[in-house]
Amino acid sequence: MKRRILGTAVAILSGLTLFACGGKKEEAKTEAPANAQEKTDEKDTSAAEKTEASSDGLVYWSMWEATEPQGQVLKEAVEAFTAETGIPVDVQFKGRTGIREGLQPALDAGTNIDLFDEDIDRVNKTWGDYLLDLEELAKANDYEKTANAGLINACREVGGGTLKSIPYQPNVFAMFYNQEIFDKAGVKEVPKTWEELDAACAKIKEAGFTPITSDDAYILSNFGYHLSRINGYEKASEIVKEGKWDDPSVLEVAKAYEDFAKKGYFSEQIASNVWPAGQNQELALGTAAIYLNGSWLPNEVKDITGEDFSWGCFSYPAVKGGKDGVEASNYGAQVFAINKKSKKAEDAFKLIQFFTKGKFDEKLSQESLGIPADSDNKDWPKQLKNVRPVMEELKTRYPWAASAEDNVDMTPILKENFMKLCGGSITAEEFVANLKK
Repeated sequence: MKRRILGTAVAILSGLTLFACGGKKEEAKTEAPANAQEKTDEKDTSAAEKTEASSDGLVYWSMWEATEPQGQVLKEAVEAFTAETGIPVDVQFKGRTGIREGLQPALDAGTNIDLFDEDIDRVNKTWGDYLLDLEELAKANDYEKTANAGLINACREVGGGTLKSIPYQPNVFAMFYNQEIFDKAGVKEVPKTWEELDAACAKIKEAGFTPITSDDAYILSNFGYHLSRINGYEKASEIVKEGKWDDPSVLEVAKAYEDFAKKGYFSEQIASNVWPAGQNQELALGTAAIYLNGSWLPNEVKDITGEDFSWGCFSYPAVKGGKDGVEASNYGAQVFAINKKSKKAEDAFKLIQFFTKGKFDEKLSQESLGIPADSDNKDWPKQLKNVRPVMEELKTRYPWAASAEDNVDMTPILKENFMKLCGGSITAEEFVANLKK
């Protein structure tokens, strides 16, 4: 059945307030992107070499680099937490690569780790066996009073019905665009259907801009979203996992993208773009208009775009006769989790609460151009103001890449051929034939 987050879009955004920041995913991208900007991670060796904290302190393995905005806010929050509570915290900034490669072996080896963070799907699915049930701690601290209801529900969903992680820095995956290009091209309304996107791209191309760009990190999400728009996620995932490339919807997706390629809607470099070429050299520099990516994107390119870039956002369009529409998207958050073997679970939860509520949740939002997790923090960065209407419509949650990366053995083959399809070097029929091989 369709994966749904409990309730309507209003519940999804308790108190108004919604989600942001992830990144490119490795395994069947759970998303993103941790969801997070995982691509350029290197360990902060000065912190990573430490393995134990003092006997009365906490050990926290962080997915961030100490130099990232998230790492800087975390460091400040930890120092304030220790000053206020007297609880020492050994923060080890591992980066995305470090934590993904090192956390599970460390936990298996019995390394002293009290809490850690990463993407919602990875934490709950890949590392689910190591997680402490947080229901009682959340209840004892009245945590859900100002938490984002939709995200808490998402954490319970991926946790098998139990709260095993606490979300922060929410994110959503959608079509991000340059509003200035839309204005110059005379595109007055965001596209809600594939036909409307076609018409918008024609105007953008006529105005002298590249309508759509992408790269090797994110391009497969286009395939997954289109396949899931037609079938819903569950069937789309079944097609990818079981290699049902004869399903008519696969050719339908391919023909839609072949058509756009023939019309010149894609970047001339789309078949060879290696991340972050599409976002840095085309979208951020104002030559390309649209890029399917996550709400962490404005933060990743802010040094290129500057303060005056006008960001727009719309949900991946509905397709004719499709099962899902603009109410469905991949969204989630980074999450904190507590090691079920930790002897300091209550102190660990205090630290999580200190960081995800109030002052530091707000500061993280502003410093990283992310969406606040605390429903009492209602001021979003201006770069994300157009994300709100997208999120308010969301009712259905797709996992990362909306099925396209659900078969890790096929991911490189699917990516290679989809990039060729978008680049115009193979036809829709050849695309399907190559997958069947």
